[in-house]
Amino acid sequence: MASAALAQQPRREIRVAAAADLQPVLPALADRYEKVTGGKLIISYGSSGNLTTQILNGAPMDLFLGADFVFPEKIVAAGLADSTAPTQYARGTLVLWARKDSPLQPITLDSLLDKRVTAVAIANDLRAPYGQAAVAALKRLKMYDKVKPRLVVAENIAQAAQFVESGNAQLGFISLTAASTPRFQSEGTFVRVPRSSYAPIVQCAVIMKNSDRKAEAHAFLEWLLKPEVQSSLEPMGLEPVH
Repeated sequence: MASAALAQQPRREIRVAAAADLQPVLPALADRYEKVTGGKLIISYGSSGNLTTQILNGAPMDLFLGADFVFPEKIVAAGLADSTAPTQYARGTLVLWARKDSPLQPITLDSLLDKRVTAVAIANDLRAPYGQAAVAALKRLKMYDKVKPRLVVAENIAQAAQFVESGNAQLGFISLTAASTPRFQSEGTFVRVPRSSYAPIVQCAVIMKNSDRKAEAHAFLEWLLKPEVQSSLEPMGLEPVH
């Protein structure tokens, strides 16, 4: 009887701080994980920078899924991680997106210089790795000085996508994860920003050293790195790590 009662006990929930580019991706993965293992994820989304600040200030998280290496590394450097280095779980891609009803269609990167463009959505480059990538790309493509006055800065990459989807910006630098969703595919088109114009968006994770759910967090991260799970990331806009 005791073992039966134990088996019926629900698994403890894993508190996950997740970069905003994962908002279109993680719910489906969490649902799949729960069906396979019974483990449940409680997810808080935000820019990697803001989430890092919250964790450094004591926010009770078990796992941080960042959008780069730098912000998770800050948690390692602060002695709060259950590892000596972040673990890469995916790689992100930056795209330029516009609504299908835009007079700028078909869009290209040169659309950024079109005189009709008054607003270009971008994530905050101080807090969001995709914002950093967008600024780096604009500078590398020698467009930054011309486009800078038109930039509309969002808190994170998910909000940048909302700005351009709603029509508050004619163009937007967004994540391929957002552009790959059925809604964004039906409402707009995108072009990939050349990979050579920005540093790789190496998305990394850390598990909190002081978490009382380390075993559960490690189990989820190990599951996320399984080949069969990694192979399902690409249609959702993330490159697998293997």
